[in-house]
Amino acid sequence: MLEEIKLEQILFLDVETTSQYKHYSDAPIHIQELWDEKAKNLNKEDNVTSSDIYRRAAIYAEFGKIICVSLGYLVKEGEAYRLRIKSVSGHDEKILLEELVEVMNKFHAKHKNAYLCAHNGKEFDFPYMARRMLINGLKLPKLLDIAGKKPWEVAHLDTMELWKFGDYKSYTSLKLLAAVFNIPSPKDDIDGSQVYDVYWHENNLPRIVEYCQKDVLTLCRLLMRYKGLSILADNQVEYV
Repeated sequence: MLEEIKLEQILFLDVETTSQYKHYSDAPIHIQELWDEKAKNLNKEDNVTSSDIYRRAAIYAEFGKIICVSLGYLVKEGEAYRLRIKSVSGHDEKILLEELVEVMNKFHAKHKNAYLCAHNGKEFDFPYMARRMLINGLKLPKLLDIAGKKPWEVAHLDTMELWKFGDYKSYTSLKLLAAVFNIPSPKDDIDGSQVYDVYWHENNLPRIVEYCQKDVLTLCRLLMRYKGLSILADNQVEYV
């Protein structure tokens, strides 16, 4: 399958999310009550309240929000490639998502057989974006509007799923795959578990954007290794 997909047709992406509110107590009462119900299934420890684990709201589209999406696409220059990375980020999620929809639609218009690619994208990134777009009253871009499509018609690539080769029981992180494929590690500053603190306590969105962009670069390099190609050098990457 991968041999049939041109690298120029792929829009690589990574999504960073956080809770909708800084603290559990900042959420409206009815949202607190709904989180309490959700937390019952998440909390396996004694003496831990739903407020204590509120930062985990970030991974659920009903309780979290998107603060950054970094996107990358490859341009062929002779026999070589150049990766262009663009990020949409901000505190106003609706504005961020409107820009994201525009980027996706433009890419799809340019590449009729376009694909989205993310690590664990089918479980997290793709559905999370679609849900938050609908919640914000936006029309889904064609690349995310998969209702009624057969599995083989969905143009989504997931580097974690590709690595499973049919094995359903394992999770393999992007960091681990980068290590085994000798790709420079993207986790040289923060990781996903620290995004909440960097956003809400440090108020440092640019740091999150940089982290997100590094994941996109690693994602692209990993897929190139899946295809048996040499990975991009740092001087083959530009930020637009």
